[in-house]
Amino acid sequence: MPNLQETLDLDSYVALGDSFTEGLNDPAADGAFAGWADRLAALLAAGRPPGGFKYANLAVRGRLLDQIVAEQVPEVRRIQPDLVTFCAGGNDILRPGSDPDEVAERFEAAVAQLADSAGTVLICTGFDTRGVPLFKHLRGKIATYNGHMRAVADRHGCKVADLWSLRAVQDRRAWSEDRLHLSPEGHQRVALLAARSLGLRTEQDPEAPWPSAPAVSSAELRRENLQWAREFLLPWVGRRLRGESSGDHVEAKRPELMPL
Repeated sequence: MPNLQETLDLDSYVALGDSFTEGLNDPAADGAFAGWADRLAALLAAGRPPGGFKYANLAVRGRLLDQIVAEQVPEVRRIQPDLVTFCAGGNDILRPGSDPDEVAERFEAAVAQLADSAGTVLICTGFDTRGVPLFKHLRGKIATYNGHMRAVADRHGCKVADLWSLRAVQDRRAWSEDRLHLSPEGHQRVALLAARSLGLRTEQDPEAPWPSAPAVSSAELRRENLQWAREFLLPWVGRRLRGESSGDHVEAKRPELMPL
């Protein structure tokens, strides 16, 4: 990424999305979740006078694209921030029978609204799920959706954080115990990628090599997989079969622009 800058001409930032942007499994000092968007906001605010950068995070876990459009996009029209990040549609793609072409059409309609309300719009592609047993069969759908999102970004002048190409998150340590959400270090890697996608120079490299890790035997891996299935996979499948969402009764953690 050439011509990276020390600071960007951005004074306000609003993050939209689901659990990925809410920051699940990245605990903050106040007991809430931080996540890549909070970390990106801190990178953008670095070096500014106190109160010189404002940030809101409207993301709520479990939200589908249409819910994000109905609940969060109108707030961007009201706030008119310098930057908005819009990462959405992943929960829709995970649903059986979903059509990535149709989801992408609704995604583009939302991007068009955001482009009229924010100075800069950054979107994220979906992760490459080749190493994720639960979602490996969805890799083709995600790749199709990603192709649409890159085209949408070209048509509307958006920045793109290409998570599909982020090799660092193929390491198991980038993911938390539930294997559905990033670990704190995974969130940090995504924040660095997003910052660089916006043109901000960062001291850390999102693709920095991971430290060496001890080898895991086949028996240990089987035990881990069985424990994961009991603790996380079966409850996740059960909620989906019952039509429940982890975001039921959850509100946005930072619903208004506030100084960092």
